[in-house]
Amino acid sequence: MKIIYLIAAALLSMTAVTAQNSFGQIQNLISRDQTGINQFDVKKDSVAFKGLSVDLGAAFALQFQGVKSFNDQKNLPATISGYRLTNLGNNFNLPTANMIVGAQLYDGVRVNLELYLAARHHHETWVKGGYLQIDKLDFIQKDFLADFMKYATVKIGQMENNYGDAHFRRSDNGNTLANPFIGNNIMDAFTTEMGAEFYYNRNGFVSMIGVTNSKLNQDVKEIVPSSPTQNTTISPTILAKIGFDKQIDSELRIRLTGSLYHVANMSGNLYSSDRGGSRFYGVMTHAAYTGASGEIADNFDPESNKDTGRFNPGYGNWATSYMINPFVKYKGLEFFGTAEFSSGGDAKGNDDRRTVNQYVGDLLYRFGKNENLYIGAKYNVVRGKLKNADVNNITINRLETGLGYFLTKNILTKVVYVDQNYKDFNQFTAGNPNDLYGGNFNGLFFEAVITF
Repeated sequence: MKIIYLIAAALLSMTAVTAQNSFGQIQNLISRDQTGINQFDVKKDSVAFKGLSVDLGAAFALQFQGVKSFNDQKNLPATISGYRLTNLGNNFNLPTANMIVGAQLYDGVRVNLELYLAARHHHETWVKGGYLQIDKLDFIQKDFLADFMKYATVKIGQMENNYGDAHFRRSDNGNTLANPFIGNNIMDAFTTEMGAEFYYNRNGFVSMIGVTNSKLNQDVKEIVPSSPTQNTTISPTILAKIGFDKQIDSELRIRLTGSLYHVANMSGNLYSSDRGGSRFYGVMTHAAYTGASGEIADNFDPESNKDTGRFNPGYGNWATSYMINPFVKYKGLEFFGTAEFSSGGDAKGNDDRRTVNQYVGDLLYRFGKNENLYIGAKYNVVRGKLKNADVNNITINRLETGLGYFLTKNILTKVVYVDQNYKDFNQFTAGNPNDLYGGNFNGLFFEAVITF
């Protein structure tokens, strides 16, 4: 916690340097409370620049999990003994927390830094990412390209990359306010890479083009191939989004976007880069047992096995994904959908195309004072092959139903029932039982989140 005290002291000392410094006078900032829900991409506002101003925020999530896991493993060979899935108790998971530090540096120029104070994958404090956002070019000359920059924004940094709209509706470690449910998509597209994004949004037209260096962890070390056919370079990742977002009248809003993610020679992985980890702790893990080749340790550990309940298609060398996201809100009724079509190299060293697709739809009804209550359901299905040599596609589907209550615009409580199923997975992997063979987990979750 020492780092938190040091940051807080530094911020307080900054405000004492000059009377012009202040807290919270930040331009084009998406609110971190209930009013920021369903705000996608970037926004423009009319907040005046009044000198250097500091932004300090946080998000804290507490979760109670009551879930059981099952599979169809039975009548196993005599060489395998003691195999079973982990018995999961009904109890609290480790609370998670985020911290946001930012500053308005100049008129139309601000910086944002986000930290994970406690996460499933790392219990210690570490940096998620940060970026510089430019909404005006007055630092070059007053009103320089003002008519153009009225609609344009540039973001530069090691930051959450803007592929698709689903990542605006997901849980991000301790910040789970934007997610009406518990789980993110089964194939959870999320990564933080060094790059730049350019936005131009005008009269309902939505557009973004971006490029990254394809690296989650930055370094300059040479690439040494582990096989003769493995790619020996890392190519930039191309990001793009185009769409329409319009408040038709006081009761109806319609948004439809299409997004692209493409990398020719990959380093990171779009579907396994969330270091905060899944919100489904320990599901479909096994206890220690004697396997075909000796003693097999349990794989429950929340840190090393952080993605339980998710699916990573595991592409090699290259990958391309397209995401289509419709969003419709009519009065209190709200629909958000995802259709994702992904493909990539069959494995490292094998460029043959393999395809996995995902479809998601969630339907909510928000009601009460300022829509502080909601009830809804979300259905998610993933289909594809683990490798081209497989005869059948595997299928994973999940149903979440639940309700939420905003005690205030900064405090949300949720109760959600989850039921996830695994179909057509092989019974054995390298001679040992496959935990996902005929797999299922289901149960209740309670989650509370505070943001500011």
